[in-house]
Amino acid sequence: MTFDVQAVRAGFPALTRTVGPNLAAYLDGPGGTQVHQSVITAMADFMERGGSNTHGPFATSIETTEVVDQARSAVADLFGASPNEIVFGQNMTSLTYAMSRALARTWAADANIVVTHLDHDANVAPWMQAARSAGVEIRFADFDRDAGCDLDLSSLAGLLDENTALVAFTHASNATGTVTPVRTIVEMAHAVGALTYLDAVHYAPHGSIDVKETGTDFLVCSAYKWFGPHTGCLYGKAELLETVEPFKLRPAPDTSPDSWETGTQSFESLSGVTAAINYLASNGKGETRRAKLVDAFETVGRHEEQLSARFLAGIAEMPSVTLYGRPGSNTRTPTFAIEVEGISPDVVAQALADQGIFAWSGNYYAYEVMERLSKPDGLVRIGFVHYNTIEEVDRVLTALQELT
Repeated sequence: MTFDVQAVRAGFPALTRTVGPNLAAYLDGPGGTQVHQSVITAMADFMERGGSNTHGPFATSIETTEVVDQARSAVADLFGASPNEIVFGQNMTSLTYAMSRALARTWAADANIVVTHLDHDANVAPWMQAARSAGVEIRFADFDRDAGCDLDLSSLAGLLDENTALVAFTHASNATGTVTPVRTIVEMAHAVGALTYLDAVHYAPHGSIDVKETGTDFLVCSAYKWFGPHTGCLYGKAELLETVEPFKLRPAPDTSPDSWETGTQSFESLSGVTAAINYLASNGKGETRRAKLVDAFETVGRHEEQLSARFLAGIAEMPSVTLYGRPGSNTRTPTFAIEVEGISPDVVAQALADQGIFAWSGNYYAYEVMERLSKPDGLVRIGFVHYNTIEEVDRVLTALQELT
C-alpha cells in the first residue's frame, strides 16, 4: 500500500492550523501526538447525544454498553487478544498501580520482582512500591550503555530464579527508542514461573502488537499515543483477570474485565478509542480489522524507517551531537535521545521550540535511563510519527546544525 503522508495529515486538524508547515510534531508525552479528526467527531457525537452509565434497560444506557463493547473489540484487534481480556482505565500509570497492588497480594514472602533500568518510571515505581509494601525483593536488569542501549539479556538472566514472581519490562524505550526482544524475555520469565507485565505505551504507534505470539501475561498502553484520547488500555490473560483479586467496590461486578474497572469510565473517550483504532486500520488492507492493522503498521514502519534513516544520517555528520541509542534505522522506533555538546538540554529544546519544533528535554519520566547514563539534567528527545515528512526531518537537522 502506498503511504500518502499529505493525505494522512489532512485528517489531523492541528496540523492544518497556523503552525502548519512549521510543525515538526513531537511524539512522546501528554499533548504529544495529534488526535485524528474521526476521534474528535466520535467523542463529540457521544456527548451531544447524551450518555449514561452501563447495563441499564433504557436507550442511553444500552448505547453506552455498546460503546464499551465496541471499544473492547477494537483494542482486542489492536493487541491480537479477545475482548474479555481488555480493561480500561484513566491511563497506563493508574492501571499499573491497580494491577501491582492486586498482584502483590499473591507474592510469597521469599519472592522477588524484576524491573529494568530501560523503562519509563510508570513501569518501575509501582512495582518498587508494591514490593516494598509486600516485603519482597526488587531487582533491576541493566541495559548496555555502549551498545545502542539494548536491554542486557545476560543481566536479566542472572536475576531470574525460582522465586521470581514477575518481570516488568518495556516493549520499546520512550527515551532511546530501543525495541526489546519481547518473546525472548517472556520465555525467560516463564521458564522460572514468573509472570510478565509489558509496557507498550511507546511502541504502540509504531509497530504491530500480538500478545498471543509473544505470550505476555499482561500488556498496557495509552490511546493518546496512537492518535486517540487520554485513556489507558490493559490486556490480561483471561484466566489471570478472573483469578487475581482486584481492589474494587462491593457492588461492582465480580467478573472480569468489568471487575477491574473502578468507578464510571470516560465513555466518550471509549468512543474515541474505537475511532482511533479504526483510523489506524484505514491505513492498511485486509479482510478484517486485525488484518488491516497488521498491514497498516508494516506500511507505517517503512515510512518511519525512512524518517529515521534521514535523521540518523544527518546527526552522524554533526560531531558535537551525541546519540544515545541504536544507530540503525530498522532496529528502533523513530525516537532519539541526543546531547548537543556544551549546551544544556533545556536550552536546546527552547531553541527548537522557537522555530516551531516540539521536543522535550530532561528525563521524560525515564528516570532510570538517565540515572544509568549519568545524565542528571537529562537529554533532548526528538521523535517522529507517520504523519511527519522528510522535509520536517530536514528542518530539525538544520535547526540542530545551527546550534553546533
